[in-house]
Amino acid sequence: MSFKNNSSTARSSSTLYRRVWRWHFFASLLCLPFIFSLAATGSIYLFHRQLDDIIYADKLIRSTTDSKSMVEDTPTLSARTLIDHASERYPGTVKSITFPEDTFHNVQVDVATKEGAVLQVFVDPVSGTVVGAMDASDRLMTMVKRVHSLAMLGVGGQGLIEIVAGWIIVLVITGAYLWWPRGRTKGVVSIRKEAVGRVWWRDVHAVAGAFAAIVILFLALTGMPWSVFWGKHVNQLLSDQGWGVPNSMWRSVPHSTLPAETLGDLPWNLQQQPVPASALSNEHDEHRMHQDGALHLDSLEINHSQPATKPIDDVVKIIHSLGMPKGYRLMLPRGKEGVYSAIHSSPQLAAQRVIHIDQYVGKVLVDVTPAQFGALGYAVEWGVSVHQGGEFGGMNLLIMLLGCLATMLLCVSGVVMWWSRRPQGQLAAPPRPRDAHLALGVVGISVALGVVFPLLGASMLVACLVDYLFNKSVQTAI
Repeated sequence: MSFKNNSSTARSSSTLYRRVWRWHFFASLLCLPFIFSLAATGSIYLFHRQLDDIIYADKLIRSTTDSKSMVEDTPTLSARTLIDHASERYPGTVKSITFPEDTFHNVQVDVATKEGAVLQVFVDPVSGTVVGAMDASDRLMTMVKRVHSLAMLGVGGQGLIEIVAGWIIVLVITGAYLWWPRGRTKGVVSIRKEAVGRVWWRDVHAVAGAFAAIVILFLALTGMPWSVFWGKHVNQLLSDQGWGVPNSMWRSVPHSTLPAETLGDLPWNLQQQPVPASALSNEHDEHRMHQDGALHLDSLEINHSQPATKPIDDVVKIIHSLGMPKGYRLMLPRGKEGVYSAIHSSPQLAAQRVIHIDQYVGKVLVDVTPAQFGALGYAVEWGVSVHQGGEFGGMNLLIMLLGCLATMLLCVSGVVMWWSRRPQGQLAAPPRPRDAHLALGVVGISVALGVVFPLLGASMLVACLVDYLFNKSVQTAI
């Protein structure tokens, strides 16, 4: 009786192992090119600041030899003067000005041309010399970021990247099950000295996965906030419930219908929030505001008696008086209802800050820091910051880089293992178990992942259907 139970347990374990292996194989086969691309571009983008300074040193780094102009208290030209210098050399509509966080970098002025391009114009903050310009879309790190997020494929690419991130989670879970020692001691946490050929690559794959699994899983989970479906809906949920940015901050502030994400890089919690609107100048129009403070500008009759826009230099003084750290970007008002938006996109979460200012009276409409976020919103922002290597200095960058390198090694070793055992002209997928029973634990994990990440769930259903049809066609052929 004991022998029968042991035999039954062994068959059940073998069946489950083959099922997990089969899912692991197909997930790898379908997603491997995208996973490798994510890891490669991610490892590069981790160091985008350092690489930018090397590649575009002639534009970003001040070339002055005057040591006196490099000290912290050196007087710099006003924002208005710097913008005038930039727009005189490169005519167009000025969108923003980015002040450097130190004395070694130039000021960046973004100018929209008549042709629709956005030129990044670089101006020495002390001398006012325009040192050069480049199209924002031609910047190497911009292209790396677009490849990393598949943004060049539009919404479809964003959906695909969400599915791939979900399958990475599946790969980590199934990989952990396949790696589990089960009494083995060799090829678990070290590569066997006598290993050669496919066995050596198997050990490399297992050991790399064992040490990097947690980091890879973290990267996949913290990459989800940028996704087109999960990220958007979770962001909206946190915004609606006040778990991200407190709703009370927006109730008494007139706002436009323009999403804040159009302002460029912003904290994730703010990307679904509307951009505030500059207040109207007469009581009649103010009375027309909704009780919750929302002002729908698309239906508003423009009041042409608005006061003059507050000079940008006065706005800069207001921002500095609020203690905004150096290195922020100041977006200029867009239209009669637009606002000045000062955005400090620091790699470290605690230093991030966004301030919206009325363009007519200089009133601070919204001043947001991560400390004001709800617990869930702050946790997501913290994960995003760590994902980008910005939270713990060089150690954070190193761990994320090792995670990316390990992911690329797993992709290469997985392909080599498959290719070395693959009969010529065949796919060589792990055999489908004849026992149709699937452990309830595996079903439960699959359903849970599918519910939490709906696009992953939909792709898992498609994978099950394809696997079923493929197996049926093979049985028919036999």
